[in-house]
Amino acid sequence: MAGKPKLHYTKGRGKMESIRWLLAAAGVEFEEEFIETKEDLEKLRNDGVLLFQQVPMVEIDGMRMVQTRAILSYIAAKYNLYGKDLKERAWIDMYVEGTTDLMGMIMYLPFQPADTKEKNLALIIERATTRYFPVYEKALKDHGQDYLVGNKLSWADVHLLEAILMVEECKPDALSAFPLLQAFKGRISNIPTIKKFLQPGSQRKPPTDEKFVAVVKKIFNI
Repeated sequence: MAGKPKLHYTKGRGKMESIRWLLAAAGVEFEEEFIETKEDLEKLRNDGVLLFQQVPMVEIDGMRMVQTRAILSYIAAKYNLYGKDLKERAWIDMYVEGTTDLMGMIMYLPFQPADTKEKNLALIIERATTRYFPVYEKALKDHGQDYLVGNKLSWADVHLLEAILMVEECKPDALSAFPLLQAFKGRISNIPTIKKFLQPGSQRKPPTDEKFVAVVKKIFNI
């Protein structure tokens, strides 16, 4: 019996959060080893366990996996969240790349200078509501099914719910013009494994605050 996956990252969301989400959705228990100081990161680098000297790093199935996208696609395929054929996989990839772009904008917002934050926050809301959410709303409308691809839970659904909740942290009524996405959010949030991850006390991390930004800057020499 292989041990639980072990996640190596800081004690915040960042690029690891989508990995936590996907493992949790798949019902996989995981352990976390937090990088809390510059020395913790240096030790990993000096031990030669980071292929490109970067985290996130996940120990899984005897591998030390790096590169967020590679880790996520491995987990999705391993736990049957990656479609039934190449075409479905291509659609999942396209949808995931869209939500990754949107979440990336939100992820970097707390690290930006105060004088540009307001402008960038407005841009995030504008992009979410005019470029990204309409795509997912239309997909659900066109095929009339509960999930984005193949009428079955996939990585694309998990990623979209994560993105929706991140946008709502910026603007609580961001879904007001998207009734199908509102219903989607309710459905996916109530899948037992995801519902458990959304409860207080889970391994889901809180939004990034100024205190955490300071810690990250110290660890990574930003």
